[in-house]
Amino acid sequence: MADHGIDYAQFLMPIIVLQTAAFTAVAAAQRATLDKMRGMTRRLSAMPVHALVPVSARMSTAAVRSIVSICAALLFGSLLGFSFNGGALDTIAFVGFSLLVGLLLALGADCLGMTARSTESTSQLLVLPQLVLGLVSTGFVPESGFPEWARPFARNQPVSHFSSTMRELADGNPTLQTALPALIWLAGLALVFLLWAHHIQTHRRNYL
Repeated sequence: MADHGIDYAQFLMPIIVLQTAAFTAVAAAQRATLDKMRGMTRRLSAMPVHALVPVSARMSTAAVRSIVSICAALLFGSLLGFSFNGGALDTIAFVGFSLLVGLLLALGADCLGMTARSTESTSQLLVLPQLVLGLVSTGFVPESGFPEWARPFARNQPVSHFSSTMRELADGNPTLQTALPALIWLAGLALVFLLWAHHIQTHRRNYL
């Protein structure tokens, strides 16, 4: 990467943070499945508890895990040579964007965990998209490093847009051209996952 004029510590840091978000999402899915299998979901449904309390509690846990994971990733990234080259707002935007992505992935994984029948099946369902979207993205290598037939997918999938946006925020030169596709992906995922979560909570007897 240095031969191509790329500071790999700066280049790699966004995908490291996104990978920690993916692992947090896997943990969120397993927690939701365990709550269902151990009867916690059924017990709460029989109590005078608002329907959003269980998922809110699990998302609070996911938020704490996401914050810890992001801090750990930034700490080890700094040991590799990563640094924020922009202002304070760019740094806050980087961390906030990372946390938002992590929470959205955790919410989607939580919904998946509520529909799965075992923690093993939940993990298996999440491993494939994590591997495909993570490895076939511009998070690890530039788009030019992929064969011609793989470049359209690597360029346009959400992980690539997220990592490109985070890379620009870390360098202190964010652009609307790069951020807009990432924000559109975030909005689309938020809409899908929120509707999915609302359906599960309003029809929770079907998921006990």
